[in-house]
Amino acid sequence: MFYAIVGEDRPDSLADRLAARPAHLERLRALQDDGRLLLAGPFPAIDSPDPGPAGFSGSLIVAEFASLEAAQAWADADPYVASGVYTTVTVKPFKKALPA
Repeated sequence: MFYAIVGEDRPDSLADRLAARPAHLERLRALQDDGRLLLAGPFPAIDSPDPGPAGFSGSLIVAEFASLEAAQAWADADPYVASGVYTTVTVKPFKKALPA
């Protein structure tokens, strides 16, 4: 089943986000290589594809896991959590409807 993982960034976390980004992306690539990643990306803090120093307000990851507990454990181990970028992380079951 798919699960949506939404991480909310703390204010002024851009420097920590950039420092933890390589490890964060490595975990996402592992999901992708396993064929389990549906989509992933950050939420720009302003209405721009490149928010520059405004940074980001969080991220969305939708990926396949064996259970809600497995998805939560994966999310809890994210480098953005360890580095304090995310203040909260929400994990919910996700049912893909479109595109088919």
